[in-house]
Amino acid sequence: MTHPTSESLPASGRVGPDVRPDAARNGAGPATAGAGWVLILAAAAQFVLQLDFSIINVALPAIQRQLGFTAAGLQWVVTDYALTYGALLLAGGRAADLIGRRRALLIGLTAFGLSSLTGGLATSGLMLVVSRLFQGASAALVAPGALGVLTDAYTTPQARAHALGVFQGSSAAGATAGIVLGGVLTEYLGWRSVLLVNPPVIVVLAWLMARKLPADRPGSAAGRLDLPGAALATTGAGALIYGLGEGQQRGFGSAQSFGPLLAAVLLTGGFVLVERRSAEPMLPLTLLRDRARRTALVVMVLLGGVVAAYVYFVSLYLQRVRGMSTLLTGLALVPATAIVMAVSVLLTRRLQPRLGLRRTLLVALAFVGGGQLWLSTLTAHSAYATHVLPGIVLTAIGMGLAFPTSSVAITSDVPTAQRGLAGSMFVTAQQLGSAVGLAVLATIAAARTGDAGSPADGYALSYLVAAGVVVLTAIAVAVLFPPSKPAGATAPGTDTNRA
Repeated sequence: MTHPTSESLPASGRVGPDVRPDAARNGAGPATAGAGWVLILAAAAQFVLQLDFSIINVALPAIQRQLGFTAAGLQWVVTDYALTYGALLLAGGRAADLIGRRRALLIGLTAFGLSSLTGGLATSGLMLVVSRLFQGASAALVAPGALGVLTDAYTTPQARAHALGVFQGSSAAGATAGIVLGGVLTEYLGWRSVLLVNPPVIVVLAWLMARKLPADRPGSAAGRLDLPGAALATTGAGALIYGLGEGQQRGFGSAQSFGPLLAAVLLTGGFVLVERRSAEPMLPLTLLRDRARRTALVVMVLLGGVVAAYVYFVSLYLQRVRGMSTLLTGLALVPATAIVMAVSVLLTRRLQPRLGLRRTLLVALAFVGGGQLWLSTLTAHSAYATHVLPGIVLTAIGMGLAFPTSSVAITSDVPTAQRGLAGSMFVTAQQLGSAVGLAVLATIAAARTGDAGSPADGYALSYLVAAGVVVLTAIAVAVLFPPSKPAGATAPGTDTNRA
């Protein structure tokens, strides 16, 4: 039996008893009846989460005018969602494993819809900020639940690669759709519509999930939540995200930034100690013994920061330097989204069996690095077609390869009872990487621009630094990612329908 991270992964997985032979032959066979609905609904849930993360940005000026936010206070409309989402992901993933992933999805979506409703009807800044906090907390239950049901339904290597490719493509689509839709809704229906669009969509989505998703397996709720571990993980991640946000606003030497960042380090150390001694740890450290999983998590942290900063700076460049409207900026990013989706769905699952996960990641990083180098040539007078578009296309190809491939490496060979947790590890790495990477690269860009420089100079330097980060990531993959795994190393309770 060859591990799915092997360089010699065959082109088609062994057909298990619950896989349709005709589906298995084309490499995308689902493991259970109705797995197509699982993929559609999990991808739709992820689309909604990513859409809501970006859709609010366009409406910020209108929100500030109507609810009387200060410039400093306005950032919390965005930051609060990221804060609770990133901080609670590990706890949400473990909770999804304990209460059942279908149940976690339905509870999380219901809470997400209600908090969207209260946010859209907010009569004060405080009411909106609290609503966004609950939105993020709800999303932290939805995301690992969605990944959990997806990896339950797709067990063969190629089938899972295909499903995770669609899932990651829906993330990219949601992020870009949020920018475009946010501009349209804010322009014609007002800022409240960017939140009030969620409840009716979620009602339909939850109804379909209740009817189409397989019931949680009996006994899936066995065990208990490691409360000390959950508290340390949540507060540690929250302190990190908060400290990075304050560092961007006030400088990383300020007490408002340094204090939380120091607390994050201490809380993370406490979390490791607690998990090593806990009888039922929230994050079993045995999951991190797998070299492929550890390396893929590092890739997601580093690449998550590069990707978040790349979208952020392209948006700022097109609007502040080139004078594009928000709507046109969103449309300018559509080619990148389309490429991520196409590569994730159509190309990744074909490359992985031929190249193996390690070589696929290296190819992906070569594209991302090339895209960042291309964007590092930006000047105040660069044209979209010749300087921006090629850079975002190259980066998008790499993203479409890297994210699903990392997903496979992180979620493979995970015991059935821990698949929600594995999904939350993937999303947590991406979220924390985004927070750290954006904070660091934004600080570098601001320092380069200074008081009199062109913003384009700062953006170009940030892309050059990002290219260096990608090179370091590629070195880590080449050195640390295993080319193969000994036969028979699969953990108890993991998938058996493997090549």
